[in-house]
Amino acid sequence: MFESLNVFGEKLEPCSHKPLTGFYRDGYCNSGLDNQGLHTVCIYATDEFLEYLKEKGNDLITPMPKYNFAGVKAGESWCLSAGWFINALKEGLRPKIFLHSTHKAILEFVDIEILKECALDL
Repeated sequence: MFESLNVFGEKLEPCSHKPLTGFYRDGYCNSGLDNQGLHTVCIYATDEFLEYLKEKGNDLITPMPKYNFAGVKAGESWCLSAGWFINALKEGLRPKIFLHSTHKAILEFVDIEILKECALDL
């Protein structure tokens, strides 16, 4: 696993324990070589953004009990993959995110100033 630092180079803060998120299901948007999708961006879920993701093929809304996944609801936080986040940006969306809970690995793909435009926790 990569060092647990956020986009400011500080200790990564938790994203969500309910629902339990993160590639490693530890509540953090940690990353490592085995996290091919780079689930590093801590989003604040809104109905609009969840519907956008579902329409594009990333259904976070529908519960999947066999994976102990209750689904993400508006008002909850979730570690989103870099690819889905970047696609949303390209389509003109600015998902709300928590920078202190977003892993620094996203900086390889998205400029900090763009991330700040999306931030809820500056």
